Amino acid sequence: MACLYSIDAYAASEEQTIGKALEAALDEVDRIDRLMSHYKPESPLSTINREAAHHPVALDPELFAFIKRSMEYSQQSGGAFDITVGPLMKAWGFFRGDGHLPNPDELTAARARVGARHVRLDEGARTIRFDTDGVQLDLGGIAKGYAVDRVVEILRQRQITAALVSAGGSTVYGLGTPPGRAGWTVSIQDPVDSRKTAHEVLLNNRSVSVAGSSEKSFAVGGIRYSHIMDPRSGQPVQGILSVAVLTATGTDGDALDDALFVLGPEKSRAYLQHHRDAEALFFLPDTHGGWTMVREEASR
Repeated sequence: MACLYSIDAYAASEEQTIGKALEAALDEVDRIDRLMSHYKPESPLSTINREAAHHPVALDPELFAFIKRSMEYSQQSGGAFDITVGPLMKAWGFFRGDGHLPNPDELTAARARVGARHVRLDEGARTIRFDTDGVQLDLGGIAKGYAVDRVVEILRQRQITAALVSAGGSTVYGLGTPPGRAGWTVSIQDPVDSRKTAHEVLLNNRSVSVAGSSEKSFAVGGIRYSHIMDPRSGQPVQGILSVAVLTATGTDGDALDDALFVLGPEKSRAYLQHHRDAEALFFLPDTHGGWTMVREEASR
């Protein structure tokens, strides 16, 4: 999943027991990476991308349920979140690269292969099929959060009382509370100056996920293009610096941060009605080269 997972944990048990719990948790991250990576040619996801345009591909229950859930995020967001965005990432040079401007023919071809309408799920047979060649699933916008949730579940099973689980800092879950504190304090990076902190959140059995335009981007002609795509237009999103989303699960947060980044503050309000426990912090550019923060949540 192209990031470093880290766990800080407290437990009432002996050191050997907690060490085994953390080892099991990180082994689970590796398992999910082997299952859902589109960079590994032998992964089940890569098999789907190679074969599903030619015939239905049978999936194990976990991967089928996860893809189905991902498609539900796409429906709820009106296509702002879309796991078929893979061809666009390749066209814009963000697959194994730092990005470049696509030519018009490349972009037209990529857009024709993007959209949830191209994916056919058969729940009875538990298969997936694409209706056209060249469709590519990319679970990178949600799999990190899912892996965080699986880690948290394993830690709970092993009686770990408090832990901070981080997927490269982009999705962080605070399990319980550290000794003597009300929660885990997590800093959100300043979207303009990475040396500074823009905001702090307190996590107690809650997750924060961050999507930022500075993570991977390039500039041409004075315009900066980030890796966060609007699947509907085929263009990188403009006018947003970063979005931080507080949710009950890492999976929710990982999907929502990209979707809300695409939708922007005003259009996000309707989507947040589907996720009433979520709170979103938008960091928007101001006229002085800095930023301003806008908070959005579901109306009560």
